[in-house]
Amino acid sequence: MQQYLNYSLDWLAQRNAQHTAKEICQQPQIWRNVLKLVTQKRAELQQFLQPLLADPNLDIILTGAGSSAFGGIALAPWLREHTHRNVFAYGTTEIVASPLQYLRSNKKTLIVSFARSGNSPESVATVKLANQLIPDCYHLFLTCNPNSALTEYASKTNNKERIFELIMPEGTNDLSFAMTSSISSMMLATLLILGNFEDKQAHDAVMEIANISEKKLIEWQTITKQLATQLHKRVIYVGSSCFTGIAQESALKILELTAGNIASRFDSILGLRHGPKFMVDKQSLIICFFSNNAYVHKYDTDLFNELIDDRIASDVLALTGQHSNNEHILSVDSDIADCWLIFPYLIFAQMLAFEKSLSCGLTPDNPCPTGEVNRVVKGVTIYPFNKV
Repeated sequence: MQQYLNYSLDWLAQRNAQHTAKEICQQPQIWRNVLKLVTQKRAELQQFLQPLLADPNLDIILTGAGSSAFGGIALAPWLREHTHRNVFAYGTTEIVASPLQYLRSNKKTLIVSFARSGNSPESVATVKLANQLIPDCYHLFLTCNPNSALTEYASKTNNKERIFELIMPEGTNDLSFAMTSSISSMMLATLLILGNFEDKQAHDAVMEIANISEKKLIEWQTITKQLATQLHKRVIYVGSSCFTGIAQESALKILELTAGNIASRFDSILGLRHGPKFMVDKQSLIICFFSNNAYVHKYDTDLFNELIDDRIASDVLALTGQHSNNEHILSVDSDIADCWLIFPYLIFAQMLAFEKSLSCGLTPDNPCPTGEVNRVVKGVTIYPFNKV
């Protein structure tokens, strides 16, 4: 009998949870498919990107809405450090409302748009604003829907040579409410395209995170199900560098899949002490994402030990790449770089949000059946922008 997260397909279907469970579990294979896709498209990508990347002053903006924004926020610091390029991450929701604060008209710019459906009103609006305000503007569309508004825009624009669209492998256009395989596939594609990895290095890294995550999808079922039984009213994720963005995405998953029944927050490792720590109470779960970087790891462990010693939170847990026998620390057992460690961490956060949704008596595939919040955002009016 087919199972996902140790639940039968029939059991999941009865609870309107089958798509979320399947889309969480399919990710390791999806990542292998993304690697194959990018490898196949490598020559075309290089032809498009090399002239742009030859300019050391090129602005690269990673953008999207919701999870698609947080994926960019996670990757930008790592890419900025390791590629020595001007990589920024802004939400389309910020750009559309105040474009002049984010788009620099005097800089050649590559806009990397993350989009699951490609139909969010802010997605195409951001592209149009960038083209309106930046004379030397190019676009890389990373989408999961071959029939999206972004795809239609790319096919009809007069500047087709300035747009490259890469559609993620089949299965990434999640049918569930929450973004899972969609966001992880677009993040991985971004790393493979812009990360300056040698082919073998990229191949080995993707195979490693896929193999690790397949094991953790089984191993972490016990802890995520156990945590879901605890009456946490607040879940707080913290991490440094690229894990701050992952903490933001993880907090959103809890909020989405529990329909706001569990309050969530994210912060950086050092930022939590600056006021947000007041949120920690006896009904709080805190999850720390540890870095494999030895310097960053010192700050990670200091905060983790402090939270344990405080004895305030109901539960304190950490995820780490390094081996650990501490009962409060879940180990991935790999020395892979932080940019790759992102992916098993995402798996854990998705599994926990799924279990918390079920524990709240909700339907994970659509935790808001009354329609106030939708899979693709509705109710947004896009206004013409006239530069004064």
